Amino acid sequence: MEKPERIISPDILRPDRLPPGQTPVDELPVLHEGKTPDISPLEWSLNITGMVERPMKITLKQLQFQPTVEMFADVHCVEGWSKMDTVWTGVAGRRILEITKPQPSAGFVIVHAPGDFTANLTLEDFSREDVVFAWQYGAQALDPEHGGPLRLVVPHLYFWKSVKWVSGIEFCSEDRPGFWEKAGYHNHGDPWLEERFSPEKARQQASSDKP
Repeated sequence: MEKPERIISPDILRPDRLPPGQTPVDELPVLHEGKTPDISPLEWSLNITGMVERPMKITLKQLQFQPTVEMFADVHCVEGWSKMDTVWTGVAGRRILEITKPQPSAGFVIVHAPGDFTANLTLEDFSREDVVFAWQYGAQALDPEHGGPLRLVVPHLYFWKSVKWVSGIEFCSEDRPGFWEKAGYHNHGDPWLEERFSPEKARQQASSDKP
């Protein structure tokens, strides 16, 4: 088996490596809405749909036959913690683009998970070199609480964009806010700009904080 390509997230090299309002933690916390789904890796599949030339349904074993990458990154949660120096193994988002070939008018990606959960990304964000669909964390199979059998890792955005238990990738021409975005989180989620909440939600919080 070929050695995975090694990718270092550019944000590790930033002079402001720790975004404002963040505190480093020793272990990767477990946070998600609802119960952890029971997903058999042998029965799991990834549906790639929408505005692509080659829509497909792919199993985990088939996905693992794709060129593998080992990605080093820091991850940052909107709740204020950051886990530095994480290592994820999987297939690059760019590889997904290569094999499915999005149409020119596809500008957004909707990532799906069980329970009608979604998160939205621009195609530009999805196309970054450090975006990975991971089946390993720290050289170990990704456990269900951390999103196994497969989770998305988008280290340059707050960690809610890194969808656990990914079941689908949909390419589309228009943006559609996902689960947490509809609940008041920022539509983009840049940690260095502290894009934690939508402008409306941020104004409501600022108003409620006034004496």
